[in-house]
Amino acid sequence: MSASPDICTFEIAGRLFGIDARDVQEIMSSQRVTRVPLAPPGVAGLLNVRGELVTAIDLRSALELPPRAPDAAAMNIVLRTADGAVSLLVDSVGEVIRIAETDCEPVPPTLRGPARALTQAVVKLNERLLLRLNTQAVLGNTVAAAAF
Repeated sequence: MSASPDICTFEIAGRLFGIDARDVQEIMSSQRVTRVPLAPPGVAGLLNVRGELVTAIDLRSALELPPRAPDAAAMNIVLRTADGAVSLLVDSVGEVIRIAETDCEPVPPTLRGPARALTQAVVKLNERLLLRLNTQAVLGNTVAAAAF
């Protein structure tokens, strides 16, 4: 029997998402992101995390959601990967919750576009749906395309 995963929840454009909390290195408030010329869609640029250059992925763009308002600050969920740290830009960060694997349902056919390709499961929480993102798919779709 596998252990129930802890999920770090966050919102983007009013939608609830989650990723495996074991992948999270830290959560940071809005940071200055330096744009990179010719960066692929979804890559917002680079940010400095204690002297380490970290690629910032705008999940709004990766999920083909409307852009964030110019005056709206993004939160950073910094992930530790085999290739170094990567930041996911999100609207707000919620709680870390524990879900049972039995609560995870397959991605419904009504979910289309990039969200379908990046979602590994759907979880019903009270009166909301949580889309549990596949971190490797998110990183593979954006960082792999970046040739910095």
